[in-house]
This record gives sequence, structure tokens and C-alpha cells, in this order.
Amino acid sequence: MTDQEPSVSTEVSGIGEVKEWLAKTFEVAGKPVPEFQYTPRSVSHLHHLSTLSKAKDEAARLVARDFRLKASEYRSQAARIREILENVGLAQESLPSSVVASAQVLANVSNLLNIRDTELSSFLVAMGDISLRKTGVEEKRAIVQKESKFLLDYTRKALSRLTYLKRTQFQLEEEQPMCKAQMENWSTNLQVMAAKERQYMQQSANYKAVLNHTGYTPEISHSVLVEMAEHRKELEKKTKPILDTLRSYQDLPPDKALAALAIEDKKRQYAAAEKHLEDVLQTALLNPG
Repeated sequence: MTDQEPSVSTEVSGIGEVKEWLAKTFEVAGKPVPEFQYTPRSVSHLHHLSTLSKAKDEAARLVARDFRLKASEYRSQAARIREILENVGLAQESLPSSVVASAQVLANVSNLLNIRDTELSSFLVAMGDISLRKTGVEEKRAIVQKESKFLLDYTRKALSRLTYLKRTQFQLEEEQPMCKAQMENWSTNLQVMAAKERQYMQQSANYKAVLNHTGYTPEISHSVLVEMAEHRKELEKKTKPILDTLRSYQDLPPDKALAALAIEDKKRQYAAAEKHLEDVLQTALLNPG
């Protein structure tokens, strides 16, 4: 119980400080303090804000007091300088207007250069600082100009590309009807070709059926027929001398016995030739390669 009493008292004092700070702050602004719930979190946050505000107010008071002190010193110094100038006959009222204007310009320049006096060294230092700033600004300006030039070139290229794309789009839109008609023509041709393909496949199937019905086999090929024709020519060459011999016998006087023997001999030769031809053809059919 004793451990909780300090925390409770601290929380109560914190709420009191926050309420007091809020009342003073809104009183200065001329507005009433808004109503809200004082939770530990809100009180902690407001207490932190009040601490920062008080610290800043104190710093502002110190700065204001310093400014007032410096202003008093400047007024005293100005009165002393005015008195000195009046004693030597250089009062502002007795000076020509051009001198007063020059002095005013000098004062304005001093204020512009943020210097505290009108010494030549102060002006030189201020001018040197301005020169350095000018150099920095010129360098930044050169960098910015370079970047601007790059961006300008990039923008020009982008605009050129955009113009090209628009022109291409316009051209494609103009060519669209023609391309559409061509695509329709191609589609029609494809349909016709597909129908022809089905027709040719059906004809091929019919031809295969006819070949199967007629007993066609793959062994009967063009090369086999050519080979058989060559064998036939060879047989004709072999039988030609026999035929020539038979023709020569036609000029002899007929003799029945010799003729019968000759006929039998020729029959045997002819039968042997036919058998040889059949063997060759059969061999060619069995061995097409």
C-alpha cells in the first residue's frame, strides 16, 4: 500500500500540472480548454508537451531579453554617435540629401550582407562569402541545366516515339479492313483445302481397296518390272540365234525324220528357255531388292 501512494500522488500532481498548462495556453489563445478524458497515456503525452513548451518559452524569453538588451545598447550607441556627429557639425539635418541617401544605401547594403558594421574588411568578407555562394549556385545551376537538357532530350525522344506509335496505330487502323478481308480469304482457302484433303484421303483409301482387291502386293514395284523387262531382253537375245537357225532350216529339202528330230530338239530348247524365264521371274519376285 505504501508503494502505491507515491505513484498515485505523482499521477495527481502530473494531472494538475497538465491542467494548469492547458489553462494558461488556451487562455492566451482566447479559447476554452476542450473536454477530454485524462488517461495515464494522455497525461504522460501532455506532460511531455508541456515540458517542451515550457523549455521553448524559457528559451524564447532569454532570446527576447537578449534582443531587448542589444536593442538598448544599439540605441545608446546610436544616441552617442548622433551626439558626436552633432558636436562636429555632421548632424543628419545638416548633411546634404545625397550624403544621407548614400548613408542609407550603405546601411541597407550592410543589412543585406548581414554585417554588423561598415568596415571595409566586413564588406570584403561578406562579398567573398557571396562570391562563394554564387560559385555554388552556378555549379548547381550547371548541374540542373545538364539534368534539364537530359530530361528535355528524353522528353523529345518520348514525344517522337509517341508520334511514331500514333502514326503506326493510324496506319494499322486503315489497313485493318484490307487485312480482315485477306484473313477471310485465307480462312475460306483453308476450308477448301481441308475439304480437298478429306477428298484425297478418301480417294487414297478407295485406291488402296482396289489394289487389295486386284491382288497388288508391295513386291510388284517399278524396279521389279524394269528388272523383268531386262531379263526378257536377255532371253530374247538368247533365243534369237535359235530362231535364226530355225529359219535357215526352212531352205533345206524336207526330210520327215530329220525334221521330226529338229522339231523335238527345238521344243526341248524352247521349253528350257521358258523354264529359265520362269525361274528368273520367280527369283525376281522373291528377291525384289
